[in-house]
Amino acid sequence: MNRNNLIGILIIGAIFVAWSIWLTPSKEEQAEKRRINDSIAQVQLEQKLKRDSIALVRAQQAQTQSSEQVTTAITQQESIAADRAKYGVFAGASQGDDEIISVESDVLKLQFTNKGGRILSAELKDFKTYDGQPLILFESDTTVFGMSFFMNNRLLNTQDFYFTASWLGRSFDTNEIKLSGEETAQLSLKLHVDNTDGTVNPNRYIEYLYTIKGDDYMIDYTINFNNVSDVITAGADYLNLEWKADLRKQEKSVDRWSGPTVYYKYLNDDVDYLSETKNDDEQLKERVKWVSFKQHFFSSSLIAKNHFENADIVVEIDEDAEVANPRYLKTMSTVVGVPFNLNPIQSVPMAFYFGPNKYKILKQYDLDLQRQIPLGWSFFLLQWINTGAVIPVFNFLEGFGWNYGIIILVLTILLKIILFPIAYKTYKSQAKMRVLKPEIDELNKKFPKKEDAMKKQQATMALYKKAGVNPMAGCVPMLLQMPILFAMFRFFPSSIELRQQSFLWATDLSSYDSILAWDMHIPILSSVYGNHISLFTLLMTISTVLYTRMNNQMMASNQQMPGMKTMMYMMPIMFLGIFNNYASGLSYYYLLANLITFAQMYFIRASVDEKKILKQIELNKKKPVKKSNFQKRLEEAAKKRGYQQPKK
Repeated sequence: MNRNNLIGILIIGAIFVAWSIWLTPSKEEQAEKRRINDSIAQVQLEQKLKRDSIALVRAQQAQTQSSEQVTTAITQQESIAADRAKYGVFAGASQGDDEIISVESDVLKLQFTNKGGRILSAELKDFKTYDGQPLILFESDTTVFGMSFFMNNRLLNTQDFYFTASWLGRSFDTNEIKLSGEETAQLSLKLHVDNTDGTVNPNRYIEYLYTIKGDDYMIDYTINFNNVSDVITAGADYLNLEWKADLRKQEKSVDRWSGPTVYYKYLNDDVDYLSETKNDDEQLKERVKWVSFKQHFFSSSLIAKNHFENADIVVEIDEDAEVANPRYLKTMSTVVGVPFNLNPIQSVPMAFYFGPNKYKILKQYDLDLQRQIPLGWSFFLLQWINTGAVIPVFNFLEGFGWNYGIIILVLTILLKIILFPIAYKTYKSQAKMRVLKPEIDELNKKFPKKEDAMKKQQATMALYKKAGVNPMAGCVPMLLQMPILFAMFRFFPSSIELRQQSFLWATDLSSYDSILAWDMHIPILSSVYGNHISLFTLLMTISTVLYTRMNNQMMASNQQMPGMKTMMYMMPIMFLGIFNNYASGLSYYYLLANLITFAQMYFIRASVDEKKILKQIELNKKKPVKKSNFQKRLEEAAKKRGYQQPKK
C-alpha cells in the first residue's frame, strides 16, 4: 500500500467519524425520542387491551345468546306443550299472523280475516249514513262470530284460531280483488288438524267457504267438515254458531213503530220478531230457516239453505255501550244450532244477506225476508193494498226519474181518482141527511125525554126508511177508505226509496223535516212533541182541522154522540205530536190527500142538486114502505126490552 492510498483511507475514516458524531442526537433529542417511543408503546398496549376486552365481551355475549337460545327453546317447547294441552290437534292454528282479505263487488265492500275465518266488515257501497259516513252493517270492533265445539272435554271456538286462506278456481296475486256483474269468487278459509309430529294435515280440516257475487247482496257461506268428526264432539246433533253485534244508528230518527230488533222465520212457518221497544229474548226450540238483525232500512241476515236445529235470540240495550257511543242503538245476539253428525265428510250450506230492506230485492230470494218490512202483514187487506197496488205503482213512477215529492203527488192523485166514486157516494148520502135535518129536528122536539130515546130512534129509522135514505151509506164508503189510509201509514215510513231524498224544505222524506229546532229540554213538550217543528206535519194538522170543520158543517152534526165533535177536533192535535218525529213523506201525503179532498168536495157540491134530492125523497115517502132486516131486528130488540112501537 503506498502512501497516497493510506492517506485516502484515513481521510475517509475521518469523514465517517465526523459524520457519525454530527448525526448523533443530543440528550434533549434522545429524551424526546424516548418519550415518543414510550407513548407509542402505551397506545399499542391500550389497543391490545381493548381488543382483548372486545374479544372477552363477544365471548360473553355468545355464551349469553347460546344460553338464551336454550331458554327460548325450552320456553317454546313449554308453550307448544301448553297449546297442545289446551287446543289438542288444533294447537298449530292457535298461533299466527293476522291477515285481511278485501273483496269489492258492485254493491258491497267486504273484509275477511284469517283470525276466526270470518267476515270482518260489510259495507254497502250505494248507501251512506244520515251524516255521510260509510254504512257498515257488520263491524269488526262490535261483532262476535264463531262456532263452538267440544274436544277432550274442552270448549273451543273457531274465532280463536288462525285459518289458512286460499282462492278456489281462480288465482289472485293480491288480497284485494274486485268483482262485477256475474263474476264470482270463492274464498276458502281452513282450520287444519295437526299430525302427531305437529305438522299440518291437509286432509283434515274445518272449512269456511264464502262465495261472493259481483252484483248480489247475498253471500253464500258453507261450513265443510272434512275428517274431523273423531276429534269434535257436539252437545247433541248440532254445533253452536254464535253471532253477536252492536247495532249503530244509521238514520237521523228512529222509527218508533219499526225499531231495530231480531226477526226470525221458522222452517215452513211464519215470520216473527222480538219486541221493538224493550229488552226481549226467545228460545226457538223448533227448526229455524233464518235469523235477521233488522234495522229501519237495512238488515243483516243469517240464512240456512236447509235449516238450523234451533236458535236462542236476544235483543237488549247495553247501558254502558249507550253512554260510551252516542250512535249505539241495541245489542242483538243469536246462537243457532248447526246440524252435525259422525259422518267423516259433511257440509252445512248457509248464506249471509247484507243489504237494504227493499221489497223488490228481498222478494226475489223467495225466503219471506220482505216480511221484515212493516207493510201491515197482520191484516191481509193492508198487505194486499201495499204489495199488490201501491208498491208496483210507486216503482212504475220511479222509472220516470221524477223527484220523489212529485211521485208522491202523482200517487196521491191516482188514489183519489180511484176513490172518487166512494167520495161522491159519501157526499150524496150527507146531502140526503142535510135535506132531512129539519124533520129530524122535529123528532128531537117530539121526543125530548131520555126515556123516549127508543121511540125517537124508531121514529127516526122509520123516517129514513120512508124517505129511502140509508144513514149508514155515508159511513160505509169511509170505512172502505180506512184500509188505504192505514196502508199508506205503513208504506211511506217503511219505503227505503224515500231515504235521503229531498223535496222543498225537507232534506229527507223518510225522516222528519225541521224548520225550527232548539236544544233546551222543555218538560212534557220535548218528550211528547220533540225539540223541533216539522212544517209538513204542521200543515197536515191545519188541513185536517179544516177538513173536520167542513165535514161537520156538511153533516147533521147535532146527531152525533155527545163529545164526538170535540174528539174529532182532538185527533188532529194528537197527530201533531205523533207525526212531528215521523217520516215527512207521510205527512206530505196526508196534506196532499186533504187538499185534493177539498177540491173534490167543492166539485161534488157544485154537481149535486139538493133540491132535486129533496124532490126524490118526497116521492119516496109516497111509496109503500117495506121493513128492512135491520129495522126488524131493531124492533124485536125493542119489544124484548118492553118498548112499544109508536102508533102510526
